[in-house]
Amino acid sequence: MNTISLSALSVELAGQAGSLVAFHCDLNDSDQIETLFATVREQFGGIDVCVNNAGLYFTGSLLNGNVEKWRTILNVNVLAVAHCAQLAIRSMRDRNVDEGQVINICSLSGHRVPPNPDVHFYAASKYAMTALTEGLRQELAAEPPTKIRVAQISPGLVQTEIAARAHNEPGRVMELGVEAKNIADAVLYILSTPPELQSPMTTVAPPDE
Repeated sequence: MNTISLSALSVELAGQAGSLVAFHCDLNDSDQIETLFATVREQFGGIDVCVNNAGLYFTGSLLNGNVEKWRTILNVNVLAVAHCAQLAIRSMRDRNVDEGQVINICSLSGHRVPPNPDVHFYAASKYAMTALTEGLRQELAAEPPTKIRVAQISPGLVQTEIAARAHNEPGRVMELGVEAKNIADAVLYILSTPPELQSPMTTVAPPDE
C-alpha cells in the first residue's frame, strides 16, 4: 500500500465527516498487526468495521515458482486476513458492538482457477480466503445470537496497479476492468444492508468476464 498516497488523501479529506489516518503496517509481521489494532483502540476506541483489502501477487507457475514468494503471498492474502478479522471481531465483542462487519476483498480467482500459470498460486490463496470467510460466518452463526456479519466481495478485472502487473497487456486492464470505485460502492452497499440480512458472497466484474 502506498502510504504517501494515503497521507495525501487524508489531507484532501480534511474537514469531511470523520477522519482518515494512514498507518504503516507490514502484514507479514503479526506483531505489527497487533500494534496497529492496539493503536486504533487507543485513538478511536476500537473497530466497528474491518475491510480486508490488502493483497499480494507474484508471477511464477506452480512448477517453477519461488517458495519464499509463495510464503509471503500466504502471509498477506490468508494469515493476515484471518488475524485482522479475529482482532476486529474481538474488538467488537469487547465493546458490545453487535452490528459490526468484516468485509474481505477477494477475487473471482477465489472461485475459479484462471488458465494462466502465473496466477495459480495467487488463486490458491484466494480460495483460502473464500474458505476463511465462510468459516467465520459459520462460527459466528453457531455462537450465542450475534448480528456481527462477515461478507466477501470477489472482483473480476479491476483497474489497479496489481492487476496491470498481472497481465501482459496493462492497457487492456485499464480499458476493460471495472473502476476501483465500483468495489467501494459494493462495500458501502453491504454496510447499508439491515443487520438481519446476510451478503456473504458478492461478485463485481465487467459484463463479459
